[in-house]
Amino acid sequence: MTTTTLNAPVVTATPTGIQSSLALAGRLLLASLFLPAGISKLTGFAGTVGYIQSVGLPFPELAAAVAALVEILGALALIVGYRTRIAALVLGVFTLAASFFFHAYWAAPADAQMMQQLLFNKNIAVTGGLFVLAALGAGCLSLDARRA
Repeated sequence: MTTTTLNAPVVTATPTGIQSSLALAGRLLLASLFLPAGISKLTGFAGTVGYIQSVGLPFPELAAAVAALVEILGALALIVGYRTRIAALVLGVFTLAASFFFHAYWAAPADAQMMQQLLFNKNIAVTGGLFVLAALGAGCLSLDARRA
């Protein structure tokens, strides 16, 4: 037996031009956080390793390399819309984990708590956007749409 709700939202089978444009803009804006961060991890590798060591994570060289690859490859995937759902999910989980290790405002000195809390909350919001992208996909202006 199926039931229908009279006030359920209607999902159109074909996205409008504005939906496609906004999906592309969203992907590009999200990628704009990760691509420069990944590149800076590579160009400042020793500093990245030191930062990872400072929070006590194991295998800091490996962690730095993995972080750089996740950010660069994930950002490029978002830009072109290739395997977007997977890329967004990986970036979302990565961002969520990084938030707890690198922006633990609850453990920061009092003079650093506000900035760390802002960065933590920004990352949580970015994670939310990435999870929405993982759920809904890249939109029509993507390689994913051409493969379908």
